[in-house]
Amino acid sequence: MGNVLGRFSGVFYALMRLVVGVLYACHGAQKLFGVLGGHQMPLMSQMGAAGVIEFFGGLLIALGLLTPIVAIVTSGEMAWAYFQAHAPRSPWPIINMGELAVVYCFVFLYIASRGSGPYSLDRLLGRKV
Repeated sequence: MGNVLGRFSGVFYALMRLVVGVLYACHGAQKLFGVLGGHQMPLMSQMGAAGVIEFFGGLLIALGLLTPIVAIVTSGEMAWAYFQAHAPRSPWPIINMGELAVVYCFVFLYIASRGSGPYSLDRLLGRKV
């Protein structure tokens, strides 16, 4: 089965990058614009800065533009969010409700290590990022 699906790994990677990036951008939209069930945060606050990273970082990752650089920043933001907001409640993500932050952190770390992939704006623009 792996050989059959392996032929499409570039497409699946692009789909994963697209879906994760758009979902992450939605978290930023909640903070920046107060949409999608969120509350608008002051731009010059920690939550406002998080909203900027999440919204614009998510869009850049979804499009595959400057992906490794942006993915390192977003991975770091999620690590910071986990240790600041979730870990003090409990060391276990399932108890402290930090699973999503941990998953985003490691998915973005993987994306940073793999790069933009074959289906990306970076590739279209001829960048080797």
